[in-house]
Amino acid sequence: MKLSELSRELAGAVLKGDAEIRSLATDSRVAGEGDLFFCMRGTHADSHLFAAEAEERGAAAVLSEHDTGVSIPQLIVPDAREAMARAAAAFYGHPERDLTLIGVTGTNGKTTVTHMLYEIFTAAGKACGRIGTLGAKYGATDVPPALTTPDPVALFSLLSDMKRAGTRIVAMEVSAHALALKKVAPICYDAAVFTNFTQDHLDFFGDMQTYGAAKKLLFTASHCREAILNADDEFSRALEVTPQTTYGIEYPADCFAIIEEESIEGTRMLLNLEDDLAEVFLPMAGRHNVSNALAAAACAHRLGVPCGEIAEGFSRVRVDGRLERVGERNGAPVFVDFAHTPDGIQKSLAALRPYCKGRLILLFGCGGNRDREKRPLMGAAAARYADFTVLTSDNPRFEDPAAILSEIEEGMRPLTENYVAIEEREEATRYAVGLLKEGDILLIAGKGGETEQEIMGIKYSYNDKTIVKNILEERDA
Repeated sequence: MKLSELSRELAGAVLKGDAEIRSLATDSRVAGEGDLFFCMRGTHADSHLFAAEAEERGAAAVLSEHDTGVSIPQLIVPDAREAMARAAAAFYGHPERDLTLIGVTGTNGKTTVTHMLYEIFTAAGKACGRIGTLGAKYGATDVPPALTTPDPVALFSLLSDMKRAGTRIVAMEVSAHALALKKVAPICYDAAVFTNFTQDHLDFFGDMQTYGAAKKLLFTASHCREAILNADDEFSRALEVTPQTTYGIEYPADCFAIIEEESIEGTRMLLNLEDDLAEVFLPMAGRHNVSNALAAAACAHRLGVPCGEIAEGFSRVRVDGRLERVGERNGAPVFVDFAHTPDGIQKSLAALRPYCKGRLILLFGCGGNRDREKRPLMGAAAARYADFTVLTSDNPRFEDPAAILSEIEEGMRPLTENYVAIEEREEATRYAVGLLKEGDILLIAGKGGETEQEIMGIKYSYNDKTIVKNILEERDA
């Protein structure tokens, strides 16, 4: 594809020379022959400084926000991040125009909702794919996880592969970061789903107003043809967007559920989707998962799936590391969950509390180099809703794990003494499992289905489910 062809996709672009573009690159260290190298101002570095290196490695051209002084052709644009997304979409043949796309945003629940949508459309006989925190899936293809919303080059390459494989519908997680960084700039979603809005990511956004403004971007006319909104969420109720369909448990909504029976194994309910009714068993515990199910059901129904097929889809739902029962000791079950916000901790503990006859034990930590303000809030949530807590490392990244634990403790000390801090996560898990007696429940939160733990820039193989199963097997032996 010619650079001049790409330039016609980008408003305000200035073309200096022309070249045949064979592939796209965002890292000068791996740029190669025929690449278009994207220069952007990042949080920690400005890749405009590496344009010359990309040229030395054989790049055919550079896209940048100013003249970088290279001798190869340049495409100079007002906003490199938006231009990268639009150029990637064009380079891969605009797959977003030929797919039915569903975008799911919100602080919590995105992964669960996209998995539910995948199962619903699959049950309805539709070729569906999903993209998100746990990676991507379409047909027999599984793509390992990277980011919640992939960067544009990876995203549009993936959508192109999905389209070629016969996929027709894609449900994807759309993070606030992706919206703020314009990763999905060319996409107008056929349906955009909002789950909830609670504190997270203030390390990046600074305050809740800025974080909320990023979420709202998905519900503008350029990104959304139909909004699916949570009537139970205050932020969601304030979104002014049409057309919209609402769902909820507490507030009046277009789509709602009458809960008939709840257990630790799941929830039986009557779905009412704009007066289309179906009996449903959702094999996931907790009212928050009922809300997630309503979000998926309302969206699928608006896109033409009848209630009966939605019910069939729910019967198949299994989400890795989302309030997932992974074993038991002394008759006490162990659950692994991704809850990593104060609201998430509260809701997951609330989901388990009715079934706990003994102590509700929680193990969790907080990620390093992320929102520090939520650490004492998570500590306070643990103190209020768990009977005993084991504090430990999550992904400390480049922070001192002990310092992270100390900040969590700031929220716990005024409320409880029923906790212990054990920095090493496997050791902490072994300790927590060892506490279990009949009637207890253990919730291991924060990492969910993650398969790595990041410490000082190194990603070590680590999976909560595997660790728990190994510990239980050792004790049984």
